[in-house]
Amino acid sequence: MFHSVILAGVYDIKNLKLKIRPEAEHKFNSPWNIAARFNIDMDFSAEEIALMLREYERDHTTGMDILEIAECIYEYTSGYPYLVSALCKFLDEEIPERKEFVEKSDVWTREGVGEAVKMLLKENTPLFDSMIKQLDIYKDLQDMLEEILYQGRQILYSPYVESVNIGVMFGFLKEKGDNITVANRIFEMGLLNLFIAKEAAGSTAFRYGQRDRNQFIKNARLDMELVLERFVEYFTDLYCDSDERFVEAQGRKCFLLFLKPIINGVGNYYVEAQTRDAKRTDVIVDYLGEQFIVELKIWHGNEYKERGERQLSDYLDYYHLTKGYMLSFNFNRKKKIGVKKVFVEEKILIEAVV
Repeated sequence: MFHSVILAGVYDIKNLKLKIRPEAEHKFNSPWNIAARFNIDMDFSAEEIALMLREYERDHTTGMDILEIAECIYEYTSGYPYLVSALCKFLDEEIPERKEFVEKSDVWTREGVGEAVKMLLKENTPLFDSMIKQLDIYKDLQDMLEEILYQGRQILYSPYVESVNIGVMFGFLKEKGDNITVANRIFEMGLLNLFIAKEAAGSTAFRYGQRDRNQFIKNARLDMELVLERFVEYFTDLYCDSDERFVEAQGRKCFLLFLKPIINGVGNYYVEAQTRDAKRTDVIVDYLGEQFIVELKIWHGNEYKERGERQLSDYLDYYHLTKGYMLSFNFNRKKKIGVKKVFVEEKILIEAVV
């Protein structure tokens, strides 16, 4: 169980070697070769993952909620076979050895899956090594991925755009409607970790978060309200005179760089693909079994503020939370910089404005 997965790699003939010769005109070989489309979906569905878990449960009797864990694994992997298998292998073999997961019933939980994701992202695997190698070769692909993840940019799908074609071919990207998106949440998390690691050494935001990290953890809990307060101070001091174009392009990246060293090694975060666009990004932070929803908002007026509060409130319902956080990059000249509490029905929203 979960010990062997057959992966089929399928290329168009023209893509077997993208650069046989240094000359640009020879980038693709054999122009008369015509490849048949490969239309079989190799990814697992949540139902197929549940079938495998039922088989495992018959042998091991963990007491897991099979449908919930199958859905949780699918949320992270989108059914990518290697990732599904790797997470289950960690859950079966390695996580039970950790002191915080004493019983079998503690392992096969959402917290256990989250721990398996952290372990996978720290592994040196051929899959992630290959991804990094392709990004080093194709700089346009890396730039495009950064725009998707940091800025929420919507990019139209076209197989004739080289960076799109390469990203889809190697499985980093997939077509969703008329646009492209990163293939799964684990790839997003891995890519964010990579991009932030590359920028950390030269980032003032990362150094500020690293310097002050101890004050944000109280009784083994993350004080997200204090994180926002300190970020407002930091961003106001350094970027108060920056123009809108800079803030829209760099604001969310600054926050993620600031947050990373605070939770590093203990917590994780990812950007929620369902809510990501040019004006809004939801960051989900996991820290020692506790989740925080932080909405990053580009705010041009009160209607955005009110709509944002309602959207965040609805999103908290999905995660069964009563407290959420909003960070607004506000271009209103009469804005009031700082952090305050807002009550929406039974929920508390901590709103920070820079």
